[in-house]
Amino acid sequence: MSASLTLTDMQLSGLIQDLLSAGTAVLAPATSATGSLDYRPITAWREANPSGASSQRPAGALPQQPLKAQFLPPTEPLFGWQQHGKDVTLQAVSPKFPPRVIIGARPCDAAAVQTLDKVMGWDYKDEPWFGRRDATTIIGMACPGGDSACFCEAVGLSPSATKGSDLFLTPTESGFTVEVVTEKGQRFLDAHKGRFAESAPPVPTAKAVAQAPRFSVEDVHTWLAAHFSDPLWQGVALKCHGCGACAAVCPTCHCFDIVDEPDGVDRGVRRRNWDTCQTGRFTVHASGHNPRANQDARYRQRVFHKFSIYPERFGEILCTGCGRCTRACPSGMDIAEVLEKVGAAVQAEAQAATRATSQAGDQP
Repeated sequence: MSASLTLTDMQLSGLIQDLLSAGTAVLAPATSATGSLDYRPITAWREANPSGASSQRPAGALPQQPLKAQFLPPTEPLFGWQQHGKDVTLQAVSPKFPPRVIIGARPCDAAAVQTLDKVMGWDYKDEPWFGRRDATTIIGMACPGGDSACFCEAVGLSPSATKGSDLFLTPTESGFTVEVVTEKGQRFLDAHKGRFAESAPPVPTAKAVAQAPRFSVEDVHTWLAAHFSDPLWQGVALKCHGCGACAAVCPTCHCFDIVDEPDGVDRGVRRRNWDTCQTGRFTVHASGHNPRANQDARYRQRVFHKFSIYPERFGEILCTGCGRCTRACPSGMDIAEVLEKVGAAVQAEAQAATRATSQAGDQP
């Protein structure tokens, strides 16, 4: 029986202390004093809550903010400016990206960060994004199981997906098994090999069972290509408030606005802030024209971007099935439910085509 790479809780605690002593920040899913779960800096493994469970939450609960927020903050300065008469002086922001390790990243969150690498390095390299990416080692951990809002299997992932992680931990009765996923993960392992061990394959804990796929991504992509103006959009968008809560918690939404914020009469800061295509003013032109003047057009854009536009440009679905948007929506909109309706429409069209072909064949 071949040996497995393992990490006990005690070894993990020692590893965290080694990292902190070397000046490397360590983040993990952790519960605040008010009970909220987020990716937070920790000073010891006992402060982490990798399962997310609490008296108010079942095991498998996700951090409120996705891992994306650690690489694309909700707001950040790009540069400062100061006016001197008719002249303007720009003051460069020199971002520092100290080394850090994120332990216990959910598979849906880690996968989302890797998916966003493509758009962040597309027409130009987003320096803050890749600065943080290069400085960060992501140690993912198998998800203990989600709830009815999760649909990771439908988009090609699973509770044990390693995409986006550098190392991946699977809980066992005595600690974790360790899988090396990337070269960065191997370098991290080599630098801290004294904290890892090889042993007989340990007994895994109960494996999380993913929700059965609720729709076919291939059917959705095919249907979207031919139904931009379908009446379905008017129906499903009736519940949408256009508040943008879905985008605020989404691990892959990445739209942002760039604004100048004055700091007095002659100086200020240019910032980028998260934005969303779900709000009414997102696409308003300087002329006043708005090509997405109603909510059905805006909600349609959200679905098209994730399941048609992004896949055609980058070969990636812009969704990891985490279900945060459903949980956060004040009106209970469920994107997987919408995609189920699309799947039903595909099946109805296929059945209609079959009937038409059969009827044509029956004619003399």
